[in-house]
Amino acid sequence: MVFGSSGPSGRLKWHLFIIYIALIAVVLLTIFTGVFRTTKDELVPQLVWFLGALIFLIAVLAILAKTLKILDVLSENGSKLDKIYGTLEKNKAILTQINQNTHLSETAKAIAFRDADRQSLRETVLDKLQQHDFDATYEIIDEIAHSAGFQELAGQLRIEADKYRDATDAERVNQVIAHIEELLDNYEWAKASSQIERLIKAAPDSEKAKAMRQKLLDKKQERKKVLLNAWDDAVKRQATDRSLEILKQLDMYLTPNEGLALQEAARDVFKTKLHNLGVQFSLAVSGKRWAKALQTGQQITRDFPNSRMAEEIREKWDVLKQKVEQQN
Repeated sequence: MVFGSSGPSGRLKWHLFIIYIALIAVVLLTIFTGVFRTTKDELVPQLVWFLGALIFLIAVLAILAKTLKILDVLSENGSKLDKIYGTLEKNKAILTQINQNTHLSETAKAIAFRDADRQSLRETVLDKLQQHDFDATYEIIDEIAHSAGFQELAGQLRIEADKYRDATDAERVNQVIAHIEELLDNYEWAKASSQIERLIKAAPDSEKAKAMRQKLLDKKQERKKVLLNAWDDAVKRQATDRSLEILKQLDMYLTPNEGLALQEAARDVFKTKLHNLGVQFSLAVSGKRWAKALQTGQQITRDFPNSRMAEEIREKWDVLKQKVEQQN
């Protein structure tokens, strides 16, 4: 028993030591003195009191011993938690590094989000213009002008709003159609369709507005043919990554029957991709490039979660993370 330790465990050990001394004293008094000797006049013999006190002390001793074990376990668990926390911190650093290597930089993300904001603001202004709610249109433009980084956009929107407000009905239709064609060129089919329906509602007698419905269908078919040709070329060249990229884009254009027709070829592409990732993973492991192995393993388990390879990687995941930690 160590008495020099601090904390609840150390204090409890001192209490146990004192109880041990008390028990020894009681036993010695019983053996060598008559303090617990029974007399005839006593209703309750002193020996009974002694036995009761002894049982009580033993019970207290047992409780304190159990508590001591619990405190030792808690202390041990605390040490383990400290180690686990340190491991998690290392893993966090590793995953952060992987994230930086596999995703866009924060600057690139900010630019992408700003471009999306610009498009959204332009759509909002155009909607108000088509509703002929010019007061609300200019209020929105004023708000945009007060936002950092959007002053130039506000100036452009103000020019467009002035032109739309002062234009004839036919000129207004042409302005909206020009915007819709920009959306079609960027393959933003849902937004283009929404704008077309608003335009037809605002100008129900315009044949040019109605013709935009067919133009939307034609543009989608044109894009579909381009993607199918690119798919065939990528498959022939065994460009797996390019094939998968095109397949994701094609998904929204294909009918159920067309999807079935491409299913076999797509299955081969996925098999090839999984095989290539497996080779990369094996090379990284054999070369002891554990961070690369971890990154590739994550891609396999994410993109092919039901594959046998993904299952094997998950079984060895803890070992792989330990290797990365040791290497760092």
